[in-house]
Amino acid sequence: MRGWLSSTDKAKKAVYVGFRSGNAPAYSPGHACFSRQSGVKIRPALRSSAPGETPRSGPRGLGAAAPRNATHGGGGGGTGSTSGTSPNPETSRKRRNMAPSRDRLLHFGFKATMFSNSDEAVINKKLPKELLLRIFSFLDVVTLCRCAQVSRAWNVLALDGSNWQRIDLFDFQRDIEGRVVENISKRCGGFLRKLSLRGCLGVGDSALRTFAQNCRNIEVLNLNGCTKTTDATCTSLSKFCSKLRHLDLASCTSITNMSLKALSEGCPLLEQLNISWCDQVTKDGIQALVRGCGGLKALFLKGCTQLEDEALKYIGAHCPELVTLNLQTCLQITDDGLITICRGCHKLQSLCASGCSNITDAILNALGQNCPRLRILEVARCSQLTDVGFTALARNCHELEKMDLEECVQITDSTLIQLSIHCPRLQVLSLSHCELITDDGIRHLGNGACAHDQLEVIELDNCPLITDASLEHLKSCHSLERIELYDCQQITRAGIKRLRTHLPNIKVHAYFAPVTPPPSVGGSRPRFCRCCIIL
Repeated sequence: MRGWLSSTDKAKKAVYVGFRSGNAPAYSPGHACFSRQSGVKIRPALRSSAPGETPRSGPRGLGAAAPRNATHGGGGGGTGSTSGTSPNPETSRKRRNMAPSRDRLLHFGFKATMFSNSDEAVINKKLPKELLLRIFSFLDVVTLCRCAQVSRAWNVLALDGSNWQRIDLFDFQRDIEGRVVENISKRCGGFLRKLSLRGCLGVGDSALRTFAQNCRNIEVLNLNGCTKTTDATCTSLSKFCSKLRHLDLASCTSITNMSLKALSEGCPLLEQLNISWCDQVTKDGIQALVRGCGGLKALFLKGCTQLEDEALKYIGAHCPELVTLNLQTCLQITDDGLITICRGCHKLQSLCASGCSNITDAILNALGQNCPRLRILEVARCSQLTDVGFTALARNCHELEKMDLEECVQITDSTLIQLSIHCPRLQVLSLSHCELITDDGIRHLGNGACAHDQLEVIELDNCPLITDASLEHLKSCHSLERIELYDCQQITRAGIKRLRTHLPNIKVHAYFAPVTPPPSVGGSRPRFCRCCIIL
């Protein structure tokens, strides 16, 4: 007797079994995807009828239609054995155990009378199939697979390709194999527009080639973490998927310049590309990419350690529509490359250059002069940036909403004064490890234009000069949701308590060293730890 699965496991198995098998039940050729031949032992699975065998009315188990010769509450099923002889008692007992109970059926929000052997249930009579199909279009993968087990009519409707335009299989990443992706592509065909296989380590080039051949209208494809993916996949996408707009290849470390060249030739509509941590990519790949995909709006190059300034010069010259650029940990980037970006990409709104330790205030000046729409700037660990550069930036980029200045160790209260005056939309500000910031800078920020309605997050951990006075200055920030105060040694519990009286919903992250335990009373235990004695 097979053991029962939890509801979560049943949902995952339903999806996995549904797409793993390529065999359809006899009553719905080419539409149903559940099969017991998948090798997974789970009750909701179907099997195809053998030649000469009476087709089953539907899958048994959770949310399934009853067998023809089973009777249960509200089901309206058959009246017993069709042969006229009494059924085997053991078989009847097993069938009763497998038939869905009324409680299980009602658990899905439907009346038990709907789960009858006949497809002429009330809901099918009252609602036209077009309306049911429209309703199904709002359901997620798991729910669609459950609905496919209700009846013949629902099976056809739930598994109609038009319902599978957007699929996210991240929750099933451990189970997804290449065959699953192939069956998805065959079922969905030209309907599929968006597919996420993030983290599906079992999917490789062969399955993705079949996918590309069948789903030529795909627009958004996420292969983040699919480490078996190589240049062959990008070649397939280039050949068959000319409508591709968003592609995520982050952590696909086998990707090289050949992939970028293929995409530039076959995917001219590409707007967003993520090749973070694809450390084999060089300036030659970037050059080929931007020449064929001039409409790029977002480019994520995080961890592409071989990129140099010349690669950025190609981007600045060919991507005037660029809005988002991530260059985190591209250690060879200097002012020259980023200045070219600023001059060629005037629509830039988000720039991440965290870890690019070679950049100086010249970058901030170039951003202020050329990119007035800048909203997000992340320059953590860029220790050469000073108040002079941030003053020029703040005076020209009034739409700034998020700034990460962690470990910009040279900035002082002067930067905060300029931000408080010129940046009324500031929502998130990280000043971690900015050790020259004092209460006076926080006072200006708390009285600034962004304080009352905009500022949501401020990070002040490891700012040793910050005291409880700063918390008093932040009481007027009514939108403040979170404040980081780790290792701010002059912050006290009393100061945090007073802040909470004004902002009761705020999340305060702080750390206080444990109180030193008092010496032992009896004198029998040593006052110093063993380490101290040794030292």
